Amino acid sequence: MSISTRIKLLSAFCSFFIFSEVYSQSSASTYSALGIGDFNNSGLTTNQGMGGLGISFGTGWSVNYMNPALSTRNTIFNFQAAFNYERINVNSGEISELADGGGLSYVLMSLPINSGKSSIGMGINQLTSVNYNLLVSGQVAGTDFNSLNRIDGVGGISEAYLSTGFIVAKNLSLGVHGSYLFGSTIRTNQLTLLDETGAPIGISSELYQRFSVSDFAIKGGAHYFFRAGSKHNVHIGAIYQAFGNINGKEFAKTGNFGEASRPDSDGEVISDNIPGSVYVPNNIGFGISFEKINKFVIGLEGQYQQLSGFRSFDGNTGELGDSFKVALGGQITPDFGAVDNLLKRTTYRFGLEYQQTPYVLSSIQVQDVGINFGGSVPINSLSLTNFAIKLGTRGTTENGLIRENYVNFSLGFSLNDNTWFYKRVFE
Repeated sequence: MSISTRIKLLSAFCSFFIFSEVYSQSSASTYSALGIGDFNNSGLTTNQGMGGLGISFGTGWSVNYMNPALSTRNTIFNFQAAFNYERINVNSGEISELADGGGLSYVLMSLPINSGKSSIGMGINQLTSVNYNLLVSGQVAGTDFNSLNRIDGVGGISEAYLSTGFIVAKNLSLGVHGSYLFGSTIRTNQLTLLDETGAPIGISSELYQRFSVSDFAIKGGAHYFFRAGSKHNVHIGAIYQAFGNINGKEFAKTGNFGEASRPDSDGEVISDNIPGSVYVPNNIGFGISFEKINKFVIGLEGQYQQLSGFRSFDGNTGELGDSFKVALGGQITPDFGAVDNLLKRTTYRFGLEYQQTPYVLSSIQVQDVGINFGGSVPINSLSLTNFAIKLGTRGTTENGLIRENYVNFSLGFSLNDNTWFYKRVFE
């Protein structure tokens, strides 16, 4: 595969990703109505199959996205992309409904600069996802009328990133991951008044709010390993992801039903692309894993983000709580060298995932628990088809909250090529 072909392939997928972001979200959680949406802290498909393991361990057959220091393990060219689909059963204790969402999750590539010593990576990935639809009804005080609010949200924040990793000492590598943040979160509130028979009164009103992000973020990573025998390694990894003030612009407008979301229609503009920011606290992560080379790995990792310090565009605080995530997972390859046996060459993954989410409602902080499975099936001697499945539950029906039982499925591929720097002898 020529260099120009690789560049064209990446450009085509990136263009598709950018345009598809307008219409697709990788999550469908009601709780994404809070903050700037659901954070993706579980990495790529290969990481998701292990509960999000990827800070302390990486391979040369997949882009090492979670910890840029691990990109030194990418000794050949790697191109990776994946689609994600989530189906949720939303239960309020009285009513149960189904919701879903999905789309292209990421498009990434990595290539070595000095094989085994330094590398670079680039790509586009979704950081947060907003996708919810709520109906809230109640009586208007002092009248016989009822109100019906339909509250919708879509969008999210994505990143276009450039990263590098390099060996600084024996078994010690460092990495830097710089991101350009972009994307929009769109929230619409439609209000309808109903008489005592349930018939609409007058024309429904609508509030449309759009926050469009344009800023930069940076993530640093470190990785160290040491031998534990002739065939075993112990890996230790850490990351620090700095967000801070994320700048953007807000557009808000009220009008009759169907008018507020159209800039050129009648209505009252409240905010006309006013510049401002949201404050997102930094994220830190640590991990340790044990590897039998080309056989298996098992690891334990954690991430923490002090999201109680989150500040909205309007300057409001206290909307979220501190969040942490713990992942226990691993992978096994029965026989890495079994060229004639596909099942033995396939890598099988498993994981457990627990998260105290940042969502606090009625003095209850929402918990998220999941069990993960996945694998990588060889396509040829180098490339792979990757998949991951997560079965999880989020929230509770206590105190009027919502419990979400969900299935998250990710399907992608890794195209690997060891001819990136080979000189062409024959045309």
